[in-house]
Amino acid sequence: MFERENWATRMGFILAAVGSAVGLGNIWRFPFQVGQEGGAAFLLIYLLFIFAIGFPAMLVEFVIGRRSQRNPINAFEELGYKKWMFAGAIGVVTAFVILAFYSVVGGWVFRYAGASLTGAYFADPTAYFNSIAMGYDALAFHAVFMLLTGGIVFFGIKRGIEIAVKLMVPAIVVLLIFLGIYALTLEGAMDGISWYLEPDFAVLAENWTSILPAAAGQAFFTLSLGMGAMITYSSYLGEDKNLGKDGASIVGLDTLIAIMTGFVVFPILFTIGVSPGEGGAGELFVGLGGAIAELPGIAAEVVGFLFFFTVLIAALSSAISILEVVVSFIVDNFRIDRKIAASAVSLAIFLTGVPVALDLYWLDIYDHLTAYILLPLGMFFLVVFVGWIYEEAEEELAKGVGNRSLIRAWLWHVRIPILIIIGIVLLLNFDWYLAEYAGVSYIDWITGLF
Repeated sequence: MFERENWATRMGFILAAVGSAVGLGNIWRFPFQVGQEGGAAFLLIYLLFIFAIGFPAMLVEFVIGRRSQRNPINAFEELGYKKWMFAGAIGVVTAFVILAFYSVVGGWVFRYAGASLTGAYFADPTAYFNSIAMGYDALAFHAVFMLLTGGIVFFGIKRGIEIAVKLMVPAIVVLLIFLGIYALTLEGAMDGISWYLEPDFAVLAENWTSILPAAAGQAFFTLSLGMGAMITYSSYLGEDKNLGKDGASIVGLDTLIAIMTGFVVFPILFTIGVSPGEGGAGELFVGLGGAIAELPGIAAEVVGFLFFFTVLIAALSSAISILEVVVSFIVDNFRIDRKIAASAVSLAIFLTGVPVALDLYWLDIYDHLTAYILLPLGMFFLVVFVGWIYEEAEEELAKGVGNRSLIRAWLWHVRIPILIIIGIVLLLNFDWYLAEYAGVSYIDWITGLF
């Protein structure tokens, strides 16, 4: 009988899941999403999605993972629903594509951490970003980031992932606290905080068709939902764990770190008059890099290094969970050595990310395809399965919890409100994707009829 690994400690699982959720989704993607979608109005909708949809949806993945003790694809076969394996396959494919572009961005972060110490981007942040974002240098650092990620997964659950996240996640929190305190002392910081925390409901009313999909995509992305990561990590759990309590801890810590990132980024941007949202995917590097460059004396080098080092740790903690999704499938199905599987999958993901490293056009394609289409699509099918197909979901969640009324409320929340909301978001997202890349909008066509 093939024996799978398990987490050595409950804390190891929680920190690994938090590390998966935090990553670049919180520290790279979150600030430019907030900036592009109108600040506090987006933040408000994002938080609603996190707690009303994200937390219950995370429990959906936990139920599948712990009950099956298998990877996202074979989980359905183990549960007796082989025809539903396609739902897990969507997650594995999504994880593969996400890490292919995620690793390229991770390479940028690696580069910026070192460049902060030398001041390489201080003179002209835009020119520096443009020089390192694409080309053979970007390809080389993409390779370095994948080597680091693959190296951690290479050593397995207990000796690799669990040890790494026990160091990484506390370091992220400590560094963000330090940077947040420093950012709040800057002149003009309060303008950034006001913009970040005081919603303009006129912006929400005017742009709700873009804010809702963006907020939903960010919620799924940052919690690693719909990509199989939470199914994979929970598959290494014992049966006595309280999934509700663990899920609440993970969602709470992840959201706290996202909000803390805003307290670092926006005060620094407003201090030198940089408008949030102008830089798109490069905002963290161009906008914040420029703001850091304006800091006096050695503060620029110290703050720049600490910030980008924090981002690097977060990126790695998330990347290892995404890689583990694909590696667990290979190990479970083909019974090959984990070291070989981790090496082979890392190479395949690196090759898939080559177009992104050479042309940023592919970054938008990969990012929008996964965040706007594949993540909510995968989550939609998982919610249908647990809510309406799998009859033992309530029993599985009850292990270690005991409060049947809360569990029943969760199940009906999954069955109706969450399913409807994810369905609506998916329709909006698909319309946005068609409009963006094909110039066609069925929503505009329908509203034009009236």
